[in-house]
This record gives sequence, structure tokens and C-alpha cells, in this order.
Amino acid sequence: MSAKIFIDGEHGTTGLQIRTRMAGRRDVTLLSIPEAERRNAALREDLLNSADIAILCLPDDASKEAVAMLSGNNSVRIIDTSTAYRVAEDWAYGFAEMDAAQAGKIRSARTVANPGCYPTGAIGLIRPLRAAGLLPDGYPVTVNAVSGYTGGGKQLIAQMEDQTRADAITANNFLYGLTLKHKHVPEMKTHGLLDRAPLFSPSVGRFAQGMIVQVPLFIDQLAEGTTLKTIHAALVAHYAGQSIVTVVPLEDSTTLARIDAEELVGEDTMKLYVFGTEGGAHVNLVAVLDNLGKGASGAAVQNMDLMLSA
Repeated sequence: MSAKIFIDGEHGTTGLQIRTRMAGRRDVTLLSIPEAERRNAALREDLLNSADIAILCLPDDASKEAVAMLSGNNSVRIIDTSTAYRVAEDWAYGFAEMDAAQAGKIRSARTVANPGCYPTGAIGLIRPLRAAGLLPDGYPVTVNAVSGYTGGGKQLIAQMEDQTRADAITANNFLYGLTLKHKHVPEMKTHGLLDRAPLFSPSVGRFAQGMIVQVPLFIDQLAEGTTLKTIHAALVAHYAGQSIVTVVPLEDSTTLARIDAEELVGEDTMKLYVFGTEGGAHVNLVAVLDNLGKGASGAAVQNMDLMLSA
């Protein structure tokens, strides 16, 4: 019998991409609410409680409301794509490759918090170095990133694509989060195993999907004996045995003249690069992913599949 899946918020950007990924699958049955009925609270609650897995593609407050609707129904498992539960101790964090045990935690969990797109890249780069003891306590981590504009949802998409709007955005690239209080910072700190909050500077480019996340480091501020090669080796060891997150060989990285933020559009994978010069003073760690792939919808489907395999 196929599993019943309800995507609460299926008509939004993330929800639509999840539906696309499930098209043609016979092992799941999608419970759907017509767009005209999306504000029908009673119908929504009924569908939530009828599902085997509810995938919440909603703003934080609406996600909390949905979770409350399921508070007395432990038979429904939840994947939440908002930021509401990403650092909650009783929720499994939905980055399966984060460490060796994480896929198992997701598989057995009732509630899973889907990672953010920026944090997926940042944590993917930072956590292996913390786990290997290469990135010391107190290191002032900085994360610089650019995303496709679909990461901002329907409003930002309209602002970027419809230049007749009063609030249209004409910039080809813009920096935001200027107060340095971005909502993804706690997630990066917690799951990156950092003892101090990173300085996170996000930006958006005039392209729909794609993402580059950068973590630049000073070699002489890392653990004694750390080199470009030991950093690369730590990443390779951390992601050994799985294919969704791949570490590009050092020899391949040295031949590149540029990195394309749209390289993995439409893919649910992530590539990690280590750039620098052996014996040099700096290293730049780079993650490339689709902000709606491994950074959102693709990750949600991956987590759903893990939960269904329990």
C-alpha cells in the first residue's frame, strides 16, 4: 500500500518542486488541497491528520500551527521546511550526510526539520573540519553566499521577474541581511558545531536557481599542521561512501578559472571545493548546490524516502 503524503503549502515554490519530484511515483499517494481551498482550516487539518507523512512548506508561524493540529496524532510523521524547528532538540535535523549517524536519526524520527539552503552549504563545509579537530574553538568563521532568487519565495520571484510592480527589484545582485542577524545563523552555529556564531553575509543574484556558499579560512589560525591537503582529506573522509555530497579532487580544482552558481540547477546533489595554494596562507571552501534542490525540495524528498524506508 502506498504511503499518503500531504504537502501543506503545495502551491508555494518549495511545495511545487516537491510535487514535481514525486510525479509518476507509485509508492506514494499525494493528498492535495485545491489552491482555492488553501485557507480552509478544517480541510487542511483533516488532510494533515490523514497523512502518513506531512511535509510543511510554510512560514514559521503557519508551520507551528500545523504541528499543533497534529499534536494528538503520533501516527503522522512531519517534515518541516521552515526555520521553526531547525535547532529544536526533539527534532531530527534533515541533513542526512551531516555525520555518519544522521541518516539513521532521520529514518527513525517522527519529526524532521529540513535544513536551510545556505546552512546546507555552510554546515557541509564547516562540520567536517570541526569533527576532525582542524577548526579550533573560537575561530571567527565567516560565511559568504549568493543564491538564486527563488529562495525568497513567490514575493521575491515576482519582484525580480515583474518590472511593472511598484516594489520591483532592478538590481542584478543585491546584499541583504545587513544587520547580521539572519535567521539561518543559529542553525549554522548549532549544526556546524561552532562555539561562536558565524558572520553570515548572504546575497541574491538575478538567476532563478543555484547557489554558491563560501567559507574562507586563515591556515595559520587552524590546528597546528593543517594544510590545504589535510583540509581536503578531512572532507573526503567525512563524505566517504555516499554520492549526494561530493568533494571535488584538488587536482581538478586547480584547473578551474571560475565557479558557476547554476552548475547544479535541477540536481539534488552538492559539490564541495577546496581552493588555495599548498603552503599558502589562505584556503577558500566552496559549496555549490541548487537552492531548491539539496537546499530545499530535493532534501525534503530525500528525507521522506529515508522515513519511508524505516
